[in-house]
Amino acid sequence: MSTANPLLSDAALPAFSSIRAADVAPAIDAILVDYQTGIDAITSPAAPHDFEHVMLEQERLDQRLARAWAPVAHLHAVADTPELRAAYAAAEEKITDFASALGQDRDLYAAVQAVADAPEFAQRTRPERALVDHALRDFRLSGVALEEPARTRFREIANELAKLTTAFSNAVLDATDAWHVHIEDARKLAGIPESGRAVLQAYARERNLGGWLVTLQQPSVQAVLTYADDRSLRERVYWAYQTRASDQGPEAGRFDNSERMEKILALRHEAAQLLGFANAAEESLATKMAATPAEVLAFLRDLIARAKPVAQRELAELRAFAREELGLETLESWDLAYASEKLRLARYALDEEQLKAYFPLPSVLNGMFALAGKLYGITVEPPREPVDVWHPDVRYCEVRDAGGRLIAGVYLDLHARAGKRGGAWMDVCRARFRDGDQTQLPIAFLTCNFAPPADGHPSLLTHDDVQTIFHEFGHGLHHMLTRIDLPSIGGIDGVEWDAVELPSQFMENFCWNRQALDLFAKHWSSGEKLPDELFDKMLAARHFQAGMFLCRQLEFGLFDFLLHVDYDPARGARVLETLEAARREAAVVHPPAWQRFPHAFTHIFAGGYGAGYYSYLWAEVLSADVFGAFEEHASANSAGGGDGVIDPATGARFRDEFLAVGASRPALESFIAFRGRAPQPDALLRSYGLA
Repeated sequence: MSTANPLLSDAALPAFSSIRAADVAPAIDAILVDYQTGIDAITSPAAPHDFEHVMLEQERLDQRLARAWAPVAHLHAVADTPELRAAYAAAEEKITDFASALGQDRDLYAAVQAVADAPEFAQRTRPERALVDHALRDFRLSGVALEEPARTRFREIANELAKLTTAFSNAVLDATDAWHVHIEDARKLAGIPESGRAVLQAYARERNLGGWLVTLQQPSVQAVLTYADDRSLRERVYWAYQTRASDQGPEAGRFDNSERMEKILALRHEAAQLLGFANAAEESLATKMAATPAEVLAFLRDLIARAKPVAQRELAELRAFAREELGLETLESWDLAYASEKLRLARYALDEEQLKAYFPLPSVLNGMFALAGKLYGITVEPPREPVDVWHPDVRYCEVRDAGGRLIAGVYLDLHARAGKRGGAWMDVCRARFRDGDQTQLPIAFLTCNFAPPADGHPSLLTHDDVQTIFHEFGHGLHHMLTRIDLPSIGGIDGVEWDAVELPSQFMENFCWNRQALDLFAKHWSSGEKLPDELFDKMLAARHFQAGMFLCRQLEFGLFDFLLHVDYDPARGARVLETLEAARREAAVVHPPAWQRFPHAFTHIFAGGYGAGYYSYLWAEVLSADVFGAFEEHASANSAGGGDGVIDPATGARFRDEFLAVGASRPALESFIAFRGRAPQPDALLRSYGLA
C-alpha cells in the first residue's frame, strides 16, 4: 500500500507537519479494512490458535491503527481546527464501532480462550499470560457474552458515548476560547506582577491589540484571581471561568454541556447494567485496585473526617485575615486565591512572584532530566537529527540508557495558546513493541499550559507549575522505561487506573527536596541557586492550607463517585444536587449557586476518570509510601553524606519493580516487590502534614 498518506507511514516518528484533515478518513478506512482482514485470518478454523498467531497478531494489527490514530487525536487536542475536528469525530465513530464489534467477536474470544486453555500456557512468561488474562477480561467487559438485542445496544452506547465525550471536551475548549476582556487602563491590573502582565500583553498582541487581554487560558486566570487588586475584575473572570460550557455566565447556553452530562451518565449506567453490574461505579472497579464501591467510599470518608476539621480552621483563619487586613467583610469565591496569597505572604514572607524567578522553564527541564538520569541511569537530550513537530513551541527529546542506546522519545508542548485544550497530560504516541527482530520504541506526548516567554525572559513557572511538569514527566517515565514488549500491558497500558498515578505523584516529592531543587532552581538572569532563606520559607509554607486543598480533592472524588454509584434512571443524573451533597460532606468552601464547575470537569466526563477521580488520592497513598523508601535511605545514610533521597540503587529498584513491569503483574504486587510490605495509608496524611 502506498505511504503517500503520512498516517499510513511506518516511520518511527509521525510527520506532523504533513498531516491534513483530509488524510484522516482514507487512512483510518484503509487500516480498519486491513484490521478486519487480519481478524478474519486469526479466527479462521484452519488457523493455529496459539500465542503467536492470536495474541501477537492482534498486537500488530492494533499497533498499526495506534500509529495512525495517536497523532490525529493529539493534534485534535493541541492544534484544533474546524476541519480536523470534523475529521476526528467521523473517524472516532468508525474506530469506536469497530472496537465495539471486536470486543463482542465470539470467534476471536474463542481463539484467545484457546490460547489460555492450551497445556503449554502455564509455561509462558508472566507478561504473556497477563496479556491473555487482560484480553479475556476485556472481552467480558465489552459484552462478548451478551445476546441480542443487548449486544447491539451495548455497541450503540459505546458509539454514542464516544461522540458525547468528544463534544463535551470541544464545548469546554470553545467556551474557553470564546471569552476575553480587553484592558487598556493599566490601573485595572494593579497588583498583578510584571510577569503576569507580560502574559496578558502577549495575548493582546496575538490579536493585534494594544494593552492587555484577559482570557480564560490558565495563566491568565491564575494571574487575575491570585493577584488582581480589582475585586470586580476577579469576580468577572471567576464568573466567566466557572460557568464555562453551561447555562450560566457570559456565554450562557452557547456551549452548554448540561444535556451531555445527563446523557453520558445515563448511558454509562445502562452499559454497566447490561454487563451485570449494579452501576457504572461498580463496573469501573473491574479494572482498578479497589474491590468495591463501599471500599472507595470508606476511603474517601475516612480522609474527609481527618481533613475537614483542619480545613475549617484554615478557612476561619483566612476569613479573619481577609476581614482584618484586607477589609473584606465577606470572603467570596473570587477572593480565595487573592486572600490566600496575601496571607501566605504575611505569614511566611514567601512571595510567589519572587520564587518564580528561580524556576525558569529551561532550567526546570534540564534539572528534571538530570534527576531522572541520577535515579534511573538515563539521559534525556535533543535529537541527533531534526524532528518534525506541529508548532514552533514544541521540542522533542531522545531518551538513552547508560550505554548511550536509544530507548525512548518524548514530545514536550508546554505553553498555553488558542486551539489547545487546557490542563496538563501525558499521552502515548508510540508504545514499546518487539516484533521478531524489530523493536518499536516508546514515545510520549507531554503537554502543559504554562505562560509563554515574555519581555525578554523565559517562561517562569510557579512552584505548582513545577510540580505539574514533574507529575506529567512521571507518567512519561512509566511509559518510556517499560521493558515489556507487548503494548497492551506495557508502560501505563493496562495498569489499574487507581495505581497509574503512582509514578507521577512520586515525582512531585522531589520538588520539595533541597538536593533535587539544586539541580534546577536557578535564577533566570543570574543563575544563582535558590537561596536557603527562600527554601526555608517554602518548606514552612508547604502545608499552608493543606486541609483546604485536600478537602477540595475529596469533594471532586466524592462527587464523581456518587454520580456513578447512586445514579437512578428514574431520577436522572441530578448533577448539581449530587455536587451539593458531596460539598455538604467534604467541602468547607461553598461557591455561589450559579457556579457550574461540573460543566467543564473534563476529567470525569471526557478524560477517562469517570467513577475514578478518587484514584488520584488512592495513588497518592502509594506514591507517598514509595517516596518514604528514598527518605529512609537518606536518613540511614545521613551521617556519611551519600546521595540523600536521590539514590541510584533505590531508583533502580523502583524502575525494575514498578516502572519497567507495566501491567504484567498486579500493581499491588509490584508495590510490595519494591517496598517489601503492603501500603501504609498514613503516608498520605504525613505528606500533607496532617498525620
